[in-house]
Amino acid sequence: MSGVVSCPYCGESVEITLDPGGGANQQYIEDCQVCCRPWVVSVSYDEDGTAQVFVDASDDHDENDD
Repeated sequence: MSGVVSCPYCGESVEITLDPGGGANQQYIEDCQVCCRPWVVSVSYDEDGTAQVFVDASDDHDENDD
């Protein structure tokens, strides 16, 4: 199973592999295959197995923000 997302840094469309066995709601870090910058990937699965995939720049989730 896969999904296509747009990199929040370079704007390129990138196909990523999804793992529905990882739970109904997932969040993890993955690097862009084009520009190598890190994203926060959020995936949630509907009851029918449809995946909703969102990517954010990892800078937006910096734990040291005040």
